[in-house]
Amino acid sequence: MEQHHRAPHEHGHDDPSPRPADAAAEPQPPRDADVPAGPVRTVRIVTGDHLLTVNPVDGSEIEPCPPGERSARAARPERHTPDQRAELRRAAAAPRPSGTVVPDLPMLERDEERERLARLLARGRSVRVTGPSGAGRSVLLEAVAADCDRLAPDGVVRLSGYHRTPTDLLYDLYAAVYRAPLYRPERAELLEVVQEIGAVVVLDDIEFGGAALDEFLDATPECAFLISATPDVAAPSADSHLEEVFLSGLSRTAGLELLERALRRPLAEDEASWAADLWFESEGLPLRFVQAGALLRQREAAAGDATADAPADASADTAAEGDAEPRDAVPPLPPIPEAAAPAALLAAGLGEAARDALRFAVALGGECPHQAHLPALTDDPHADAALGELLAHGLVTTVGPHYRLAAGVADQLAADGYAGDAAASAGRAHTVAQHYTWWAAHPSVAPERVAVEADAILAAMAALVTGREAGHADAAVDLARAAAPAFAAALHWGAWERAVRHGQESARLAGQVADEAYFHHELGVLALCTGNLDRARAELEASIGLRGALADKRGTVAGRRALALVSDRTGAAMPDAFGPGVVRTRPPAAAAPSPSSSPSPEEQVTAVITPVGETTKIPPVAATAALPTQPAPAPASNPTSTKPRRLGSLRNLALTGTRRNMAAAGAGVLLVAVLGTVVTLGAIGGDNDKPSSDRVKPRESASKQDDDKDLTADEPSDAPSQAPQPGLSNVPLSSPSSVPSSGGTPSGSPTPSDPSTTGDPSQPQTPSAPTTPPTTHEPTHAPTGGPTTGGPTTPPPSPTPTRPTAPPTTATSTSTTASGPPSPGGPATSPSASA
Repeated sequence: MEQHHRAPHEHGHDDPSPRPADAAAEPQPPRDADVPAGPVRTVRIVTGDHLLTVNPVDGSEIEPCPPGERSARAARPERHTPDQRAELRRAAAAPRPSGTVVPDLPMLERDEERERLARLLARGRSVRVTGPSGAGRSVLLEAVAADCDRLAPDGVVRLSGYHRTPTDLLYDLYAAVYRAPLYRPERAELLEVVQEIGAVVVLDDIEFGGAALDEFLDATPECAFLISATPDVAAPSADSHLEEVFLSGLSRTAGLELLERALRRPLAEDEASWAADLWFESEGLPLRFVQAGALLRQREAAAGDATADAPADASADTAAEGDAEPRDAVPPLPPIPEAAAPAALLAAGLGEAARDALRFAVALGGECPHQAHLPALTDDPHADAALGELLAHGLVTTVGPHYRLAAGVADQLAADGYAGDAAASAGRAHTVAQHYTWWAAHPSVAPERVAVEADAILAAMAALVTGREAGHADAAVDLARAAAPAFAAALHWGAWERAVRHGQESARLAGQVADEAYFHHELGVLALCTGNLDRARAELEASIGLRGALADKRGTVAGRRALALVSDRTGAAMPDAFGPGVVRTRPPAAAAPSPSSSPSPEEQVTAVITPVGETTKIPPVAATAALPTQPAPAPASNPTSTKPRRLGSLRNLALTGTRRNMAAAGAGVLLVAVLGTVVTLGAIGGDNDKPSSDRVKPRESASKQDDDKDLTADEPSDAPSQAPQPGLSNVPLSSPSSVPSSGGTPSGSPTPSDPSTTGDPSQPQTPSAPTTPPTTHEPTHAPTGGPTTGGPTTPPPSPTPTRPTAPPTTATSTSTTASGPPSPGGPATSPSASA
């Protein structure tokens, strides 16, 4: 692969293309430059209701998805055709290694199990095949899958359970059946879609069981599963209705036949006896006979080399004596214990490139890099053929789309010294990390290709994090920043999460605060996409805090946008540590109010301004927006209690400012709210009393004004008044008045008035309390229960309820014109009231 944007010496390997000696070196940008070395590869993914933009520089950005784009991608996905499924199956299979010809060995003594599995799948039953590593489970599953190719409408789907969770496998199943590029449905939509998939799912190397397996099977009721697992995986529950098939080793006869197929000739007498002992030691595992065939081939190759290197006179003497071949040149058969664990013996007969590939695999915990990367790692242009050599000797096996060391090989090689000391092993992991950093960030490499190498990349990160060598944490950070966006773009979000977590830990160890903030941001965005809102809030808060300390404005803005989405979905306020916010409390569900009901003083809007830097919120303060003209009954408990209600018009309000401005604004709002509360309580004061204008406060006298027309407190006015409410013994009770009388007579002892002397003669006479026109601007109160004479002997009719009207905007809080409805008959308004 040609390199266009970065120098090879920055990543630990040489330039594959020769350069002239006099060619001038291209200037390279610094590592921490603001401008990236190459074009930034961004990918837009629709996930649920969000649009995710994968940005390798500033971090992934998430926003609400536009309706048009979501409807275009979230439409019912199309199913793959049979030809497309076959193409996907070939692309997902492990590549055939080049170089050494791998013998094609048959499947022996598995016909009975093969037929039984096919019958169960044809009936719609799910089966789990359990057997030790090396027993031939993968070969059996592949044969059964070929028999069931036309059994289900969606065909056969092959999945790998290696390092996969149940959620990962559900998304893999969705991608194998439906065509939906750059779209990842939410879990609810995913479960709805996979319920309609009807396929035979071949799931190899599953790593979970029990309740997790039951949940996975219940999510796909129309699929029949053929699952393989090792005995150390948790067994399925008793209610799973999953058939169990145990796979044992081969018989002695089948083991000897397999060895002859691998050796491509009949066994000699001593070799047959040696193979019988090996069968007893290995319990008939097919893998051990494949490796034994490789040992015998190496023995023959060593004998041929010894014969070719023998002197000519010695060969002539041997031929004269009649011997067919030099017996002393043939190496002896290996001991049975060594033949049962033959990794070290087999590695000794490999080429140097193959042995280097084994060392890198051991350093990566058994994961083998792709054969295309071996020449760059081993500095051997022909190292791509090493993988085929390892496969022919039974040292590696396929796991999904890649290769890894066979069962037990890594431990055997480590015991033989292939791992070296800790520094040497960490150094190889460091070399792999530098190479993959360059490769994964190259613009010509598709994200899907990077996802195929996910296990090797993650193994390199884990080795560098645990190594704690100088500079290795920095290499792990660079690798995580290069590979994590590719994993996200390829919709391999399980690898994305693991890569970001390795990167966050490496950045913490290396002291790289900017990178640590980046990884916290990525974890927060990932948690938001998967619905884990609490985790998303914690990660985004950590990212914003670190970026704020670094004065990273672009990163802080991206984090704030993501955090706003979290707050919007949870209905909570923005965090206190990152700026003020508005608390929008959710009111409890209540019945719709009736049209005749009047608003109560408790129904009001509460806004809380959170000061910067505090962790506790200020208690809500009531701020009444409007006062009713007709007071409602006082509450049973605390009359000043408030019930917060969300303000719909301020839903998207964002309050920003400095600490000093917000502190001043908060104090001002608090003061205004308190004053509003005092005025409100003064205007509506009294328990179950109604406002009237026939009383004045004690210790106050009504002074005569210029326009009072010689009215006294004892003379009734012509203005209509609200009918009083009867009290004890049918005596009308007066309400506190906000208007004093103007006759100059003290108002301490009210005088009786004749109701027959007031009003229009045509108006029906009803008992009414004496009223006077409003002349003052200060609300006053008069004590109730004073002596009253001349009152009515029968209870008056109750007034007709009216809808509340808006309060006056002048200094006068209440007037007689708004005290109640007019009496029947349409009384004329008195001059004093109209004035």
